[in-house]
Amino acid sequence: MKLRVVEGLAEAEGVLARFDPLDMDSLPESVVERTSQAFGADVTPEQSVVTMLRDVRREGDSAIRRYARLLDGADLEEFRISDADLQSARESISPELESALQLAAQRITDFHQATLPRNWIDLEQGLGEMVRPLERVGLYAPGGTAAYPSTVLMTAIPARVAGVNEVVLSTPRRGDEPLNPAVMAAAHIAGVDAVYQVGGVPAIAAMAYGTESIPKVDKICGPGNIFVACAKKLVQGQVDIDGIFGPTETIVIADETAQAAFCAADMIAQAEHDPLSTAILVTDSRKLISQVEEEVERRLASLERGDLARDALERQGRIVLVENMEEAVELANRIAPEHLCMMVADPWAWAGKVKNAGGLFLGEYSPEVMGDYIAGPSHVMPTGGTARFNSALSVHHFMRTMPVVGLSPEVFQGLGLAAVQIAHAEGLTGHSGAIEVRLNRIKARA
Repeated sequence: MKLRVVEGLAEAEGVLARFDPLDMDSLPESVVERTSQAFGADVTPEQSVVTMLRDVRREGDSAIRRYARLLDGADLEEFRISDADLQSARESISPELESALQLAAQRITDFHQATLPRNWIDLEQGLGEMVRPLERVGLYAPGGTAAYPSTVLMTAIPARVAGVNEVVLSTPRRGDEPLNPAVMAAAHIAGVDAVYQVGGVPAIAAMAYGTESIPKVDKICGPGNIFVACAKKLVQGQVDIDGIFGPTETIVIADETAQAAFCAADMIAQAEHDPLSTAILVTDSRKLISQVEEEVERRLASLERGDLARDALERQGRIVLVENMEEAVELANRIAPEHLCMMVADPWAWAGKVKNAGGLFLGEYSPEVMGDYIAGPSHVMPTGGTARFNSALSVHHFMRTMPVVGLSPEVFQGLGLAAVQIAHAEGLTGHSGAIEVRLNRIKARA
């Protein structure tokens, strides 16, 4: 398969197409029509999100039931899935999948336990910081054609390790179809406290505002379609959110030592996610380019989701030819991709030069797909260039820090006059007075 080849750093900097995850203008006409049928001809998709958020906030469970029938064809009496049903779902999956999910859960747990922050107190200086977990976190797992038990593990386990007291999960029921057993099994393995069969915008609204049956949470995490992303953005501030994520993206940096089959396989794995997924090869080897193109074509021919992957590669797939690896890493730092894979002779030698990436994957046996499932870090990573200022989901996202000030009279006296000077400069004599009354007390006791 011939991919568009871009040469040189200047031309390549704009190679990664960025999609606005909240751009409703990109919706297919069929989705717009369905929205009009459900909410009225004069209601835009954006307005439908606001309407659903408002209705759930005002009406609670009754609005959720109404929208479940309207949008998902589901008649919901009870929202919560019983513990017995979760256990049954876990027992229904194959022993091989059970073992795989258990292994992934253990590695995810071990990784996040190693990254836990600590409390610290300096009694001499009278300063410190206390770390406190959030009280309740809500997770969202999409329904539809794809199911992601891995995402349940990757979001629930960091929250649990962080010490979150209660973790709830919401996922849609489609008509009379049973919920995906692998997702339910993952929730059980991860120790999710409650699973609700509610989807889409109503699920986000329920977790943000609370209803008679679904508790209000402190933070909402998890992927979803553009309606879910828009809802998360609108409730931000009422609750915290993990982020607004666009299509997934990967840059593979490879030199002449790289295996063409590995490069091609990794690009295809990225492309099969979604027609808007982006996979880019950056290399200084012309020979590797032709080899990778041949491998891509060969592999696509037998791939179950080959048409989808081909579509994504034709739209966003690129090969960038650079002069050297220094130029390749510089390009990656400018683009700040979600995933950066280093398939070079000595990948660890380059790790220190990478500044901007959601996740860094070093060496030919550390493909991004291992990060998706089992390596350990969460696969929820910043997209769209936001790796310049955002990080992958971790225990830190489920904690808050509380500074502690406990000054002794001696330390207070040493700092007080400087604080008075600053207060006077700001014209806040009440502030300076609160300091001076204490300084006078200390002086009187001397």
